[in-house]
Formats: sequence, C-alpha cells, structure tokens
Amino acid sequence: MTLHRITVEPSDRHVRVRHGDQTLAESDEALLLRETGCPDRYYIPPKDVRTDLLAPSATTTHCPYKGDASYWSLPDAADAVWAYPDPKPEVREIKDHLCFYEVEVS
Repeated sequence: MTLHRITVEPSDRHVRVRHGDQTLAESDEALLLRETGCPDRYYIPPKDVRTDLLAPSATTTHCPYKGDASYWSLPDAADAVWAYPDPKPEVREIKDHLCFYEVEVS
C-alpha cells in the first residue's frame, strides 16, 4: 500500500490564470500543494483573484485529506474554481485560497 502524502509550501514561481482573453488571477504568493496520485495544484490568495468574475456554485466535494471544498463557476465553465474554507489541520495553509484547474507558471 502506498503512503498518501500532502505537502504545502510557498511557490517560488509566478502563477497566472487565464480564461479566454481574461486574466482571472495573478500571484507571486501562491501555495504549491503536492498530493500523492494527484497533479500539483497552486492555491492562490483571494486578494490576487478576480473574484468579481466568479459565481458561487452549489457544488461541494469532500476530500478525506483536505476537507470539504466549495466551488465557483465562470459564465462558460461550471465549477472551475474551488477552495477549502475549513481545511483539515494538516493543510491549514490553504484556507480560503482559490485553486483553478488550468494555470500558467513562470
């Protein structure tokens, strides 16, 4: 059996999220979350996200390692963004940070 691990660390990369011709987020303060069996994910502080472009979704999911996630949608992309408002203590750093499926890093 493979041990499941999650690490969260400050990213040393510039992170940008674009959708179509709009920049949704841009940050030098993203957190990099690495999780066994999952792609690396960048969690971006809300101050660096165009939250005015996001609409709350009724979707929620549960991760046994991170907790319960809430989602937001774009006009043409349902549930494109998620966050953990009350994450498990092991990943408390990601609290309220937003995560997107597609990001650019430099």
